[in-house]
Amino acid sequence: MKKRLKNDIAIFTIGGLSYALIEILWRGYTHWTMIITGGICFVLLFRVFSRITHAKLWQKCAAGAAIITAIEFAAGCIVNLWLQMDVWDYSFLPLNLFGQVCLLYTFLWALLCIPVAYLVQAMGKRFH
Repeated sequence: MKKRLKNDIAIFTIGGLSYALIEILWRGYTHWTMIITGGICFVLLFRVFSRITHAKLWQKCAAGAAIITAIEFAAGCIVNLWLQMDVWDYSFLPLNLFGQVCLLYTFLWALLCIPVAYLVQAMGKRFH
């Protein structure tokens, strides 16, 4: 139990910082809530990808995109709609849901899951 918690904290930290870095590279800035969101996403992706090791890459990407989009939607509803922190707004993009998620970013999350799947595979030996 103690080892799993230490692993989850390390995975959360890697995911949170990576997510923030990607956002800084993409739009020039980030928000502290994105570190938390990214950490949660990466812990979930790590757990799911570690269990579906025999799945095809496209299946991992589809699952990963669904996971990230769901977490982004939940975070957006809390951070943007409920707390009105206005961290992001995709309402100007087509096929968006309440301005919190959109089909374009779901596709981009699927692409991002390609290197994530390989990273999880490489990290698997260290974190199990």
